[in-house]
Amino acid sequence: MSADRAAAAADTARGTAVPPSPGIEAAWAHPLLGRLLRGQRDRRRLDRRYPWLFDTAVVLAVVCVSLPDLLWGGGNSPFGDADTRDRLPSFVPFAFTVALAVPLWWRRRAPAVAFFVIGLVSLAQWSLGLWLPAGIAALIALYTLARRGSLRVLGLAVGVTAAGLILAVCFLVPVEHPLLGVFFLLGTVTAATATGLTLRIREMYLAALEDRARRLEIEHEQRVRLTAAAERSRVAREMHDIVGHNLSVMVSVADGAATLAANRNERSAEALRILGDTGRQAMSELRRVLGVLREERDDERALGPQPGIRDLDPLLTRVRAAGLKVTYRTVGDLDALGDGVQLTVYRIVQEALTNTLKHAGTGSAAEVCVAAGAGTVRIRVADTGTPPGAPAGPAHPGPTGPSGPGASGHGLVGIRQRAAMFGGTVTLGPRDTGHGWLVDVVLDAPPSTAPPAPGEPLS
Repeated sequence: MSADRAAAAADTARGTAVPPSPGIEAAWAHPLLGRLLRGQRDRRRLDRRYPWLFDTAVVLAVVCVSLPDLLWGGGNSPFGDADTRDRLPSFVPFAFTVALAVPLWWRRRAPAVAFFVIGLVSLAQWSLGLWLPAGIAALIALYTLARRGSLRVLGLAVGVTAAGLILAVCFLVPVEHPLLGVFFLLGTVTAATATGLTLRIREMYLAALEDRARRLEIEHEQRVRLTAAAERSRVAREMHDIVGHNLSVMVSVADGAATLAANRNERSAEALRILGDTGRQAMSELRRVLGVLREERDDERALGPQPGIRDLDPLLTRVRAAGLKVTYRTVGDLDALGDGVQLTVYRIVQEALTNTLKHAGTGSAAEVCVAAGAGTVRIRVADTGTPPGAPAGPAHPGPTGPSGPGASGHGLVGIRQRAAMFGGTVTLGPRDTGHGWLVDVVLDAPPSTAPPAPGEPLS
């Protein structure tokens, strides 16, 4: 392998884009090549607008090539012997010339029909012993068939043409050197067919390149849309986890303070009640905005800085300040967990406690336990439910609650989606004691997770 090929292979392996070759730009800048390319582009544009114009020009060109021989020809065939036109009426060569040239006007719209019509006319003129310059129309028709027609019909046309030429040279038209005539005529047939096939393959290659460019453009647009959707989903999730949680804490604190102020007959009770109502309205508006941002696709990548295990203490402090009694314990070496796992643990605990505040109220109590085991991490959040005598809040979301199957609650859906990213299992539902709610999630920790330290197993 040469050094250039090795460098190209290395660039491909690294995914590095190789700069395009400057050959096309150099060709357009060249005085002669640039003029040819621009002329070809202009001819294609003119042909697309007036296709009949080029077909008419081809017919007139064949007629013009034939006129000198028709008007001042000596009656000799191209292979040395005199043909038989002197024994025929004078209008016969003109009629055959017109019959050979006119079908070329339809050669691009019906290449097979035009070729076989010209072939029959050529066979008729050969049977009369004539060689006319207009016979070049058969080569033009064969070239058009090779470029635009059916390949199966092309094979039949080439075979028929070769057989007809051999028949004409050997039996129909007097030729002084038949072998030379067959070699020359078959060579022109081969050249016409090869030229048509070459240009046909070139057009197919250019069409494939254009199709590939279109597909790459579509894939780029789709990639941009997917990236935007993923970013919207990430923003929606973070707003729900952070802003929604903080609003829930603020509403709970305001409601508790309003109740306490009302019991003390303080004038601030009404202001605190308005504050709680305003917070609930803000949460409703937040859910509406997140409903616009959120999509089915919810691919998320951890972007630093993100909260982790160490940030659970400040989180629990805020929850306790809202009036919820929380006990917290850990098992194992949680600091050895990866950043993604720590973020998932934090969000699951945050969402579970937010649901407890929302549905059980500040009079409830919750137990939070995070344990690192052999290749797994378990998050268990259990609350005691609404205390006796307290006003009942909305039912906990779950299989029979507002966020069960078919519901639109995003909190528990987010827990399931986060757990699914690490191959986890989620258990949601009422506790076995008959009161309270349980969120139990088991995640598959990355291989780098350290072995758990001795500790109390989860019950």
